[in-house]
Amino acid sequence: MLNNSGLLPSTSASFTLVVGYTAVEAVMPADSKRVRGPEESQSPLLFMPSTAQKAAGPEESRGDGRQRDQVDVRPVFARCGLVSQAKGSAYVEAGNTKLLCAVYGPREAERKDDTDMKAGRLVCDFRFAPFSCPKRGGWIQGSEERDAAQALQEALRPGLCLHRYPRSQIEVNVLVLEHDGSVLAHAVTCASMALADAGVEMYDVVLGCALRQDGESYLLDPTLAEESGGGGGGENRGSVTVALLPSLAQVSALQADGELREDSVNAAVRACMEGCHRLYPVVRRALVNAVRKRAAPPGDAHS
Repeated sequence: MLNNSGLLPSTSASFTLVVGYTAVEAVMPADSKRVRGPEESQSPLLFMPSTAQKAAGPEESRGDGRQRDQVDVRPVFARCGLVSQAKGSAYVEAGNTKLLCAVYGPREAERKDDTDMKAGRLVCDFRFAPFSCPKRGGWIQGSEERDAAQALQEALRPGLCLHRYPRSQIEVNVLVLEHDGSVLAHAVTCASMALADAGVEMYDVVLGCALRQDGESYLLDPTLAEESGGGGGGENRGSVTVALLPSLAQVSALQADGELREDSVNAAVRACMEGCHRLYPVVRRALVNAVRKRAAPPGDAHS
């Protein structure tokens, strides 16, 4: 600042201000943004509920009350015909995993070079809603979604009579509303129900079940916390997903990740097949209810 004479202040005044500013700074804490923690701490397990303690410890019980090493799937709610604009649709809810599938077609193929004169073409699209995962995502399809769409297509194709739809394509669109584990397995079940609701001819419905191998024990139909908290890699650790045609007792797809022994893979496939048979009555009941609702008179459609 200029003084009355229009000149800068003297050097001594400036030095005095610097000294005073430094003295003020010396009184303040060295790091004002650091929050000092307590001198002593205790394990967070002491403050966790009893069910959470069992899930965190090496016990047989899981976080949602199910047991390890048992064919125990989550309660499933299934319903067809929720998307009115689609030819067929289905909604599946397994625990906190929620999926919606819509099927369009059969209709003429968009690209003439993809037209097959002898069989139809199955097109699958798999998406996570931005709010479906703990970490919010975007609408742009990522590599995980593309891999899931490819796996979904390979699982559904053996169950469809595509030779009855030459020169046409069937579009399957799966949207994950909430992701809480085993999403690919339940997507197979949801898409199969939507295809049956659309009237697409099928050899059998396709049901999916997933398993997480954790050493010598396994977790059937694992949640997202169980999938991500399996301790990473290691000996005899991984995941298995099976797609099954229950009436024909045939496996349409098998996907295994991790390092698993041969006997563990065989046991995992058998457990997943039994889990699919546990889901079959729920799926069959939902399809029968959808058919009865469509066949009912107009006055009784909402009864």
